[in-house]
Amino acid sequence: MKTLIVANWKCNPTTLSEAKRIFDLVKKGVDKIENKKKVEVVVCPPFVYLSSFKFQVSSFKLGAQDVFWENPPAGGGAFTGEISAKMLKNLGCGYVIIGHSERRKYFKETDETINKKLKAALENGLKAILCIDKKSQIKNALKGIAKKQFKNLILAYEPVFAIGTGKPCSIEKARKMNFLIRKAVKINIKILYGGSVNSQNAADFIKKAKFHGLLVGGASLKPKEFVKIVKTM
Repeated sequence: MKTLIVANWKCNPTTLSEAKRIFDLVKKGVDKIENKKKVEVVVCPPFVYLSSFKFQVSSFKLGAQDVFWENPPAGGGAFTGEISAKMLKNLGCGYVIIGHSERRKYFKETDETINKKLKAALENGLKAILCIDKKSQIKNALKGIAKKQFKNLILAYEPVFAIGTGKPCSIEKARKMNFLIRKAVKINIKILYGGSVNSQNAADFIKKAKFHGLLVGGASLKPKEFVKIVKTM
């Protein structure tokens, strides 16, 4: 099973030229890694930059930070401002982040909303990265999702206190949550850790806390630092 490293750029950067600069530096850095076949790298920029990177991904995959829960027909749908799973697929996305704590906090996303988004993503062949802070969020988020679709489902444990604070979860607590999540899901799927990940602690979350990969926020906007994280895997 490949280690999965996901870069979540969030609402950054503010210009296309800067986005291209970061993207190009990450691409060059990842391309130089000798054992990169052991790692799968996914870059998730804001929606507005996806089309600029569609034909440039080779050593890693493209992902989105969110998706709408409806699946409009071929002609589209009357949902102003929303982005469908079909649109993401057309832009070359293979992955999508769903239920991030910032979406829950600022946009009041509920488990019900997240469940509908998961279904839309999975039904359209996207690999869905479900973010959770508590084990109790798993059951409602996965309600009605067929077991055969779990092959494209990834869980990301992101403790709220660790996101953007520079204070990651302790390895001991992260390892315990990893075990509890696996027990709750009852199926062997990839589980990632996210929350103040950097090149100094990345390896410990894989080797000691036994996660299958990482969801990287702030550090993913620093090309040298992000490439270091990939190298440690």
